[in-house]
Amino acid sequence: MNFSVSFAVILNICVTILVATEATKILCPIKTLIQLGDSLSDTGNAIRLLPVGPTLPAARLPYGKTFPGLPTGRWSDGRLIIDYAAMGLGLPLVNPYFNKNASFRNGVNFAVAGATALNASFFLSRGIIVPSVGSLDLQLRSFRTYLASICSTPPECGDYLRRALIFVGEIGGNDINFPLSQGRSLEEIRTYIPFINQAIANATRDIIRAGATRLVVPGNFPIGCFPFVLAAFSNNDSTMYDELGCVRSANNLAIYQNSNLQIALEALRREFPGVSIIYVDYYNAFLTTFRLAPLFGLNRTTLLTPCCKSRQYNLLNSEFCGNPTVPVCSNPGQYIHWDGLHLTQEAYRRISQFVIPNILPTVIC
Repeated sequence: MNFSVSFAVILNICVTILVATEATKILCPIKTLIQLGDSLSDTGNAIRLLPVGPTLPAARLPYGKTFPGLPTGRWSDGRLIIDYAAMGLGLPLVNPYFNKNASFRNGVNFAVAGATALNASFFLSRGIIVPSVGSLDLQLRSFRTYLASICSTPPECGDYLRRALIFVGEIGGNDINFPLSQGRSLEEIRTYIPFINQAIANATRDIIRAGATRLVVPGNFPIGCFPFVLAAFSNNDSTMYDELGCVRSANNLAIYQNSNLQIALEALRREFPGVSIIYVDYYNAFLTTFRLAPLFGLNRTTLLTPCCKSRQYNLLNSEFCGNPTVPVCSNPGQYIHWDGLHLTQEAYRRISQFVIPNILPTVIC
């Protein structure tokens, strides 16, 4: 058997195992999922925040067209990674904190689309405008309010959090996206990275001090493969792109961001040796999905184009996904990108098959 054939056989076995694992309910001491982050994990907070929330694209079709068939506030055609994490743990899907009619018995989602790791004041001092409704600091404030509503003493809160798995992110991507969309260079944005990751580390520390013992901190995706970045760097210079057609310099920035984040997390592990702080490699999970796309039934010719074919990547622009004039593909299950800024349910599903089996054993599942 030659190498290419044997590799294909092994790969098919691995994928079969992963698919089987997805459908298996895992016995686990975790009873609660808590999520902080941005639009990659927002299950409906942003659309409930006034004044613009109800008018955002995720509040209307085609968002949610694959699951559950109507818009929920998820910035995709369906489920997100946090949804697949809940399914893997045998828990209900996590409701958004600002849905006051929802049950939070098995968890709560504080993630808000447009959220940044850094406060708006950091960017305003540099002449950059960002939304001020969902920063990581504001999400921590909501987390503390929520915690105070369900437990009254530190031991009681600690007992609750010890049975929780907490996702701190992915967050920090918008700290790059907003400056980039306002004309700032990658060289300038690179200087923000240590501040971004320190904000993430500080938030993680605050949650640990509240009693949490199991935390997941994902890194950033290869942003140079996203249509939003590809449009920002549109150029005929072939040396700008890697072998996958992604913007090399933008991906290098994400690699630097992820490396710096892992250094910050290692310092936290030394500070809290009894706590599980898990770094999740979204970067390579995405690239693996990208490279194996044909095996997964994804269309090789559309890997760098969105299903919902936005012509502008400003969420409030009339040419963004969600406007009736913006065309939508009939087969989102064959696409990786949903609207140019976010991924399809199928992409999140495949990425989850790589990252979730690495999380659960670490948190004693």
